[in-house]
Amino acid sequence: MLHREAVGRVELAFTDREGGLSEGPWSSLNLGTSNGDDAEVVQRNLARVAEEIGVDRLVRMTQVHGADVVWVDEVAEGEIPRADALLSDQPGVGLLVRVADCVPIVLVDRDKAMAGVVHCGREGLVKGIVPAAVAALRQRGAESLEARVGPRACGRCYELPVEMADAVGALVPEARSTTSWGTPAVDVGAGVLAQLRTLGVPATDLGAGECTIEDERYFSYRRQGQNSGRFGAVAVVR
Repeated sequence: MLHREAVGRVELAFTDREGGLSEGPWSSLNLGTSNGDDAEVVQRNLARVAEEIGVDRLVRMTQVHGADVVWVDEVAEGEIPRADALLSDQPGVGLLVRVADCVPIVLVDRDKAMAGVVHCGREGLVKGIVPAAVAALRQRGAESLEARVGPRACGRCYELPVEMADAVGALVPEARSTTSWGTPAVDVGAGVLAQLRTLGVPATDLGAGECTIEDERYFSYRRQGQNSGRFGAVAVVR
């Protein structure tokens, strides 16, 4: 595991690409099931994560770059909901978010048994998936939320056409960036951190100074293309 900690009654962990069974471009702890890797091997990787975090049930999402939030108590056994945030106040259920340049976020209530995982890319930043997840947790009673923000593509590398970068910057100014070679870019992580500040949610940036595009410790769609694996984050209420 890249990072692991307990916050109140919630245990959380961020993975990198080490410690799994996949081979080739997906080597080795690929958690993605739709990128060409052997499905049986991916299931064994997922089982390793579940065992490491100590859960019998690990719930994941079909992530669609939207703003839909799902509570795990609404998810049937074996179901994979279409959403970009998965929330829980149910003890013993692991929540998984998977990324390969987008921002993985874990939300935790320090005083109550509540947690969530969030997938946020450029579209999710604009559509407001982070505010939606925070609002849903608070609606159910969360009062002491904190966030852990994981590794992602940095603003020096995440190049976009100027119209697209400007559109993001118009809605989340803190996310507008420039690449190290002087072209338009977006820093989704900076945008997420800005949204969390506005919402009054303290954040620990575990991905500060990291870049999935530059560092082969992580999977990166921008660097590897369609055959890139997925790393992620998991949270479980105890």
